[in-house]
Amino acid sequence: MKNYLEFEKEIKALEEEMESLKSPFGSEGIAEVDTNKIKVTQEEINEKLKQTYSNLNSWQKTLVARHEDRPRANFYIKKIFNQFTLLSGDRYFGDDKSVIAGFGLLNNKSVLVIGQEKGDDLNSRIERNFGMMRPEGYRKCIRLMKLADRFQIPVICFVDTPGAYPGIGAEQRGQASAIANSIESSMSLTVPNISVIIGEGGSGGAIALASSNKVIMLENSIYSVISPEGCASILWRDPSKSLQAAEAMKMTAKDLLSLGVIDEIIPEPVGGAHRNPDLIAEEIKNAIIKNLKTFENLSKEEIYDHRKSRFLKIGRDRGFSKSSSSDTTGLSYKETAFQQFKFHFNQNKLIYIGISLVLFASLITILY
Repeated sequence: MKNYLEFEKEIKALEEEMESLKSPFGSEGIAEVDTNKIKVTQEEINEKLKQTYSNLNSWQKTLVARHEDRPRANFYIKKIFNQFTLLSGDRYFGDDKSVIAGFGLLNNKSVLVIGQEKGDDLNSRIERNFGMMRPEGYRKCIRLMKLADRFQIPVICFVDTPGAYPGIGAEQRGQASAIANSIESSMSLTVPNISVIIGEGGSGGAIALASSNKVIMLENSIYSVISPEGCASILWRDPSKSLQAAEAMKMTAKDLLSLGVIDEIIPEPVGGAHRNPDLIAEEIKNAIIKNLKTFENLSKEEIYDHRKSRFLKIGRDRGFSKSSSSDTTGLSYKETAFQQFKFHFNQNKLIYIGISLVLFASLITILY
């Protein structure tokens, strides 16, 4: 049975009408199927989907990202990778079912695949803890990322979580430390790592696996430091203001691309990824292969510097680059001409104000 969102009521009515038209059994028994009516109704559905999904606001995209029928990491892993071998456990406490991790083949090349998995039904969602990882999940990822780095195997991550698990047990076992170590491990890799946000990218639970050379988002996915409901509760003490929070946080793929937080958007089929999972899986596969090729001829140091520079330049115009001086190492910051002028102006503000007043007074004297 299909699941529909609140703003899809008209689409639901049309699709229910379509199902009744396809059925040869009417109120008076077996009847002839009206193929022309079916064709017209299908065109109406397509047009309504196109119209609705071309005008989604940030909150509606959040609902699409959380859609019950949306393909999960386990689906993409089965569709995209061959000979996937599941690996379990963090060698300290246990295995976290909310993250799937193991090695597989992509175009006959070995890759490490890590995917946050929410589950497909109630039982699997409970088993997977709704995609909320515990410390042992992050430690499992750290263990496997270090293994992949040792054997120079690229890392592919599928991000889909409302956030890290906030339970008492998780905090007692070092949740914050596990997330921080996962970010550090991701950032220190000397092999290319690519993260694909396929649904929700929530809080530190997402950034722990999205500290990558390339961060890619599906068109209707979200990526934010907190959920819209949580933000509205903190700022306005009113969870019903989730729309305002979602708009203010700039959490959609389009907003994040313009801010330089992500690198690429993968368009979804009209109506969302859940309406054509096979197509979106193929698009993700092509995007991963294309991005991995950009790192084929780079050295370990260049891959590391690329990732470091990518994150350092977020929020800046030009960011950091390798220093040309032989006496220095690492990355140096490049300021734009505007930034240099702004800094100079702030340092000499009183002088500029004085010159402006003198010029203004001179202009008044000349005119009058």
